[in-house]
Amino acid sequence: MHLTLSVIGKLKDPALKALYQDYLKRLDWKLTLHEFEGKPHPRQEGGLLLNSLPHPTFLIILDEKGENLKSEEFASLLQTIQLHHQGKASFVIGGADGLSDEVKEKANKSIAFGRMTWPHLLVRVMLMEQLYRAQQILKGHPYHRE
Repeated sequence: MHLTLSVIGKLKDPALKALYQDYLKRLDWKLTLHEFEGKPHPRQEGGLLLNSLPHPTFLIILDEKGENLKSEEFASLLQTIQLHHQGKASFVIGGADGLSDEVKEKANKSIAFGRMTWPHLLVRVMLMEQLYRAQQILKGHPYHRE
C-alpha cells in the first residue's frame, strides 16, 4: 500500500510531531508527506494540494461534513483500495478554513472524525493512528478492540 498525505500546515508542536513520527514508524505501508506552509488563497490551496498527489490515486479528504466511519469500516475501505485501486490512496487535510470546492469535487471519499471541529494539525495525528489501527485490523492483530 502506498499512501500520500497532502496537508496545509507544518507540525511544529514537539508533542504532536512525536506522535506523528511514532505512528509513521509503526506503519508497514509507505507514506509520502507533502506539507504546505503559509495561508494561501483557498483557490491556490486546492491547486497545491491536488498537484502534489500521484496519479492514479484514490482521493480521500478529511472534512467535517464527511462520512463517520467505524475503524473496521475504514480498514475495509483501505483493503478495497489495495485490491481495486493499485494500493494507492491519498489523504488531503486542508487548513483552518477547510477545503476548496475544487478539492471536494475530485474526492472519491470524504470522511470525518466525528461532528466536532478538530484542529487540522491534530487531525493529521488522528489519521496516522487510524491508518495504523486499520493496518493492524487487516493483519488480525489484537491492537484494535471492539
